[in-house]
Parts: sequence; structure tokens; C-alpha cells
Amino acid sequence: MVAAHNRWRQKVNVSAVRWSVDVASVAQRWANQLQTKGCPLEHSYQGGYGENIAASTGMGLTPERVVDLWASEVEDYDYVNNRCKAGKVCGHYTQVVWQASAEIGCGKASCGNTEVWVCNYNPPGNYVGTKPY
Repeated sequence: MVAAHNRWRQKVNVSAVRWSVDVASVAQRWANQLQTKGCPLEHSYQGGYGENIAASTGMGLTPERVVDLWASEVEDYDYVNNRCKAGKVCGHYTQVVWQASAEIGCGKASCGNTEVWVCNYNPPGNYVGTKPY
């Protein structure tokens, strides 16, 4: 997970993130909570952390593929105007490369064939009006 994040961060000359056991504990707790609900893509809205969530059904996602899914939104991010292209989503990408985020922690849970992945970021990113890097 860390290496996959740092690969994308390096592309925009942003410093590397490091793993945090504390942040990972929060992410795993939320993944476990989602498991009790059938693994919906639902944000925790826990204060203090940024958050990305992904799910797959029967795909057996790797940590690298999860981060690549989030970061693929780079195609939909307009850096000059600091916004997503019309009708597109890009906040997962901007959180992955958010310059101020120094720590990540992630968790995973399964519901039958569905896996849900949660990564939290400390400090959080995606502040309105602020560019990620």
C-alpha cells in the first residue's frame, strides 16, 4: 500500500507517506464495521483523517490495484483550475497525492465475494480551494 501510494506521489514530486499502525487501526475498524453492513461503499466521516474506500467483487484486488483505481482519476483532475472535470470524480486521486498527508493506514474486510478496502490519511487532504501539490 505504501509503495503504491508513493509511486503516484513521486510522479508529482510529493514527499513519501509512511505507514501508521494507529491510522491503520482506525481504517481496519471501519472496514470491520462495513463488513457488518454487507460491505457498502460508505465513508466513516471520522474526524481527523482523510479516507478512500474501494470494493471489488470476485476480483481479488491487490493493494497496488486499489491505489491505481483511485489514482486513475488523475485523468479527470484539472490541476490548473483545481477541480474535477465536468461530471467526473477525482477526489480519490487528490487524496492519494495530497502533499500534506504524511501517514497512511489501511484495512480490508470481506463479505462473501466482495472485498472492501479502506485507507485513512493523516493529516487529511481535499481542502476546498487548496491544490493537492
